[in-house]
Amino acid sequence: MGNVHTWLREQRSAGKKALVVLFDPDDDASLRDTVAQHALRQGVDLFLVGGSLLTEGNTYRCVEELKHRGADKVVLFPGNEIQVVSNADAILFMSLISGRNPEYLISKQVAAAPFVYRSGLEAIPTGYLLVEGGKMTAAHYISQTMPIPADKPEIAATTVLAGAMLGMQVMYLDAGSGASKRISPEMIGAVRQVFDGMLFVGGGIRDAAGAEAAWNAGADIVVVGNAAFENPENLREIGGVLNKINTLQVSMS
Repeated sequence: MGNVHTWLREQRSAGKKALVVLFDPDDDASLRDTVAQHALRQGVDLFLVGGSLLTEGNTYRCVEELKHRGADKVVLFPGNEIQVVSNADAILFMSLISGRNPEYLISKQVAAAPFVYRSGLEAIPTGYLLVEGGKMTAAHYISQTMPIPADKPEIAATTVLAGAMLGMQVMYLDAGSGASKRISPEMIGAVRQVFDGMLFVGGGIRDAAGAEAAWNAGADIVVVGNAAFENPENLREIGGVLNKINTLQVSMS
């Protein structure tokens, strides 16, 4: 434990892009295993585990499965404090800075902090922004917050700027699981102009073209969830684009 944030910073410094797969512990165990195998074959280094609403209590088990399969870095992406488990490598310790619900700005974090402290989990300070993705998602509904309008990149940029000034070292732009539209390159680019830290982008990215657009706009890490679970072969196509981008980066450096 304790090396995930260092790895993120090293990736950013080297100009390398990354693909991350998000696992919902409520998904079927055999499907989780299939997706994990495909992801590992594509060289995925980091896996996220969590969701806005979990009903089965399988977070600990899901982390164990990924570690057993050979996942190098398994990081919690918790929707609330009860999803915090001790067997992961780190936790995105997130504040929903795009919303105005105090429960997700600070209250959930206060509830989780003692357990995170005792567990030894590496806590990565993360600003989390929900962006309009074409329909209401579970994240919007559960958090009871308004997403940033998709056509207002300046709102995303100024929100990220404030989060960075508050000390958040990672930013996560998310259209939400099941979003029908991905976050625009214009919004990603606007955020990139004001933020020099690690930038995650997820939600609505269903194919290699969507992932490539996000990376080219300034995302360091593209997060896919539904696309991988609906068709694990999508990971091969997205991984191919990632390899092309990183190979070009190496040749130019």
